[in-house]
Amino acid sequence: MTRTSSPADAPVPGGWDELVTAALLGTERRTPPGCAPGPGAPAALLDAAAVETVRRRAGLRPAPAADRLEPAPADPRPPLPAPAARRLAMLLANRPAASGRGTAPDLMELLPQWLAAAEARGFAAPAQALPALLDAARGRTDLRPAVLRFAGPRALWLARLNPDWRFALRAAGGTGALARPGDPEKTRALWQEGLFAERVALLSSLRSRDPAAGRDLLASTWATERAEDRLMFLDSLRTGLGPEDEPFLEQALTDRSRNVRGTAAELLSALPGSALASRMAARAAACVAVDRTRDTPAIVVEAPHECDADMERDGVLPTPPTGRGARSWWFGQLVEAAPLGIWPARLGGRTPGEIVLLPVADDWRDDLHAAWCRAAVRQRDAEWARALLGAPTAPEAGGPGAVSLAERAKLLGTLSAGERAEWVAGFIATHGLSEAFQLLGVCAVPWAAPLGRAVVDALNIARDAGSYPWSFSGVMGLAERCLDPAEASRLDGLLAVPDEPEDASPGAGGYWAESFQRLVTTLRLRAAMAEELR
Repeated sequence: MTRTSSPADAPVPGGWDELVTAALLGTERRTPPGCAPGPGAPAALLDAAAVETVRRRAGLRPAPAADRLEPAPADPRPPLPAPAARRLAMLLANRPAASGRGTAPDLMELLPQWLAAAEARGFAAPAQALPALLDAARGRTDLRPAVLRFAGPRALWLARLNPDWRFALRAAGGTGALARPGDPEKTRALWQEGLFAERVALLSSLRSRDPAAGRDLLASTWATERAEDRLMFLDSLRTGLGPEDEPFLEQALTDRSRNVRGTAAELLSALPGSALASRMAARAAACVAVDRTRDTPAIVVEAPHECDADMERDGVLPTPPTGRGARSWWFGQLVEAAPLGIWPARLGGRTPGEIVLLPVADDWRDDLHAAWCRAAVRQRDAEWARALLGAPTAPEAGGPGAVSLAERAKLLGTLSAGERAEWVAGFIATHGLSEAFQLLGVCAVPWAAPLGRAVVDALNIARDAGSYPWSFSGVMGLAERCLDPAEASRLDGLLAVPDEPEDASPGAGGYWAESFQRLVTTLRLRAAMAEELR
């Protein structure tokens, strides 16, 4: 038995893509599929598009009748409060303006924050919002994890009915098995028979709750996996990485793939007690010492003169990038992989803060400090990160060791949220906002009060100085999403159009007033969103 349909309900020949093509070219140049040419073609195109839109949103395409679907699984979480449900519908319906945002908030940019807040409070997604949520996640890959967590099991049920939403099945492993531990037969069957994305999701899920089980599952098929798959699977071991993983990773050091060997070495170097870390420590220590014969103690470096087979086995890449000296390249890799704990004893019992202040002979300072920066990030060593960052108010914006804004941002990531905010606030107060964008991106949301005040004060100073306003649009966008909504009242005095200095950019005052108005409006909207979820 098949489901009957009227001619008006019939699928459009050629589908949605043909309708879009006809709309773009115009009905005079391209007759819409299933429509007669002539003056009635535009209306017929709109009618066909409306029918096809309903069909696509319904999630189920016309087809011969099949077995009755199993009902969607229940979602035990409490329902979303009605005001919050209405707000979600508004956020999902919003589309960015084609030119300029004016003073209206960019609602789509607030959706990730709203999803995080709703998930933290444990609410279930409204059933009627699931198609729009899946469509939003389809268009923005950064939204997918948050959308799928909030949408819950009913989104996966719905995704099986529409090929446009297959990404949800890949992200969740294609089944609900990943959320139900304790079924080894189903787990092994999925590992052996599943698609690659399903297997990656399964391994990541296992590592998050039982690292040993995940490692054993990977070991069971390791010898038969393709090199590119072994690399991706090995990367999953970062979750739950511990000393118990060392024997498996040591075995991976002999892999025929150079990339696999390199990843295994990187993971082992993140375990300070591993045998590889000890080997790298011995090599690095042989290259660095304190010269006490000088009037002022200084670090001297004797970089390796060759990259032998044992170094290659331990992950040292022998061929340097273009423009980089071979000895400098090998030296940096050795220091980066050595445990940072070896250096105080090796360099005269000094603390990390004292070590980074020592002069380094023969222009090796940048190489040595850059390698220490990478080691501090890899080993999550906050003490070394503080030493390499230095004081945020130092005249040299890069601190004693960091070599770039990107490096400083990574070092900040090893510190607590409060310490990060305090350091970046001090940096902005001293150096302004021109170099702070990357640093702001690693700070916890909402920004702590000192950081929020520093950003607002710096924007105010730039406005009063008549600075070119569009160069601060990125920071303004971050402030809209990250500034504490409680700061809105402090901004009321910045909403008026200021008097422009003679050397100011034309129209700068109006732009600044518009930007601050949008910032205040967005902060108050975020406060309302939070209240609706309570």
